[in-house]
Parts: sequence; structure tokens; C-alpha cells
Amino acid sequence: MITQSYLEHNNITVNNLDEAVKFIQTAMPEFKIRGCGEDNQRRWLHIGTDESYLALSESFDKKRGSDDYLSFGFNHMGFVVPDVKAVGKRLEEAGYERSYPLTEQKFRIRDYFLDDDANEYEFIQYLSEKPEEKNTYDD
Repeated sequence: MITQSYLEHNNITVNNLDEAVKFIQTAMPEFKIRGCGEDNQRRWLHIGTDESYLALSESFDKKRGSDDYLSFGFNHMGFVVPDVKAVGKRLEEAGYERSYPLTEQKFRIRDYFLDDDANEYEFIQYLSEKPEEKNTYDD
């Protein structure tokens, strides 16, 4: 029985399922494909850990919405990782584009990258275990 709510999955429609998996596993090699199939002639898969995952499905419509943070919709997803600089290095070496400069703060390091569909992912490494430091907005 759970004692606290948490985000189990995020559902994203992508243009190319194979490219999305490549990006995610480059950033987070520990993410495994939990299941996959086809529904209404669309490929889908779940990729992640035993506790949480991304639900991906391939798009019929190859149009993208606004990416200006001013319109409604998805802006970015944040993933806590043990070594944000290692994630950034793997993604850069694989040819992925950084969307915002690496940011080092007192209690966290953040890095942002775009996948092939221009979806933005934030990778965060916390430098403290204390919630009041991890969750500070002062820096």
C-alpha cells in the first residue's frame, strides 16, 4: 500500500518511436522497455523503471504545437539523475541539442536537452538531501 502520491507515468505522442527511445536511453540507460504493442495501427511502448515510466505512442499527425512556454500544453519534463554532467555528455556525444545552458546552483545542477521532436527534457542533480535546500527558490 502506498503512503504518498507520486507521478507514475507521463503519456507523450512522438513522431518516431525508435528515435524517442534512443534519446531516453542515451540520457538514462537504466530505463528499460516495460511493454510495447500496437493499438489502432499506432505503435506504443512504456519505457522506464519498475516504479515510473514514459508512455510513448507514435503520431499519425506530424504537426507540433507551440513551444514558446506561453501557450497551453507540455513545456518540459524534469528527471532527477545521479550525475547530470554525465547525462549531458552522453546526449551531446549522441548529437542532441542543449536547449538551455547548464545551470549550477547551490543545491542543484540542471541541464536541458531537446529530443528529435523538440520536446524539452530537464535533468536535475540535487546536491543536498534536505528538502528545504532541494526545494529552495532563492538561487
